[in-house]
Amino acid sequence: MIATYGHHSFDALGDDVRQSNRTAAPAIEVGAAAGAGATPIAAFDAALRDLGVGDANLIRLSSVIPPRATIERTRRVRKPIVWGDRLYCVYAAGYAAEPGARAAAGLGWTLQSDGSGAGLFVEHEGETAREVDDLIHASLADMTAGRPQRFGPVRTCTIEARADGRPVCALVLAAYATAGWGEPALRADAAACADTGGRRLLGRNRSGGRSRS
Repeated sequence: MIATYGHHSFDALGDDVRQSNRTAAPAIEVGAAAGAGATPIAAFDAALRDLGVGDANLIRLSSVIPPRATIERTRRVRKPIVWGDRLYCVYAAGYAAEPGARAAAGLGWTLQSDGSGAGLFVEHEGETAREVDDLIHASLADMTAGRPQRFGPVRTCTIEARADGRPVCALVLAAYATAGWGEPALRADAAACADTGGRRLLGRNRSGGRSRS
């Protein structure tokens, strides 16, 4: 397998808890990985493990970046994950199986120009990183044009992989937060916890996200 990377420029809650959830926004980690396996599912799992999120159940979000969120490129996701935890995320996964065939995936994002940190993600798959990058820019151009806010430049993270006899998966993932099954709280990063005096942040996936089975 050959991989190449690229990147460019609620339940009823109390008032105190709801305000905490509004105050502390996630530190979103964006990473890319490629995996190979006996099947496309196995290749997807290999890419997840390489990225550091192979033991989590993925809850797929609908790509809106909340105000005050921060976005950081990372080689591996560093959020605490216990076996079976929920991981709230946005991701793109591209697949190829025939020897020599290529798969690419990418995420792009843009933030409102008012400095609020609010913005939009978009995810795309294709055969090449260039194709994915073009799709990302086209989608975000339309998505921002249909909103009254002004947005800044588009940033992208892409990866391209080539099959060499086994199926491959090209994966780019933006990790928002994790949560265990015995707790309604999202486990935020240390910086977000510090913003709220260490209180737990309660919330739910309001996008009707899907979990990986």
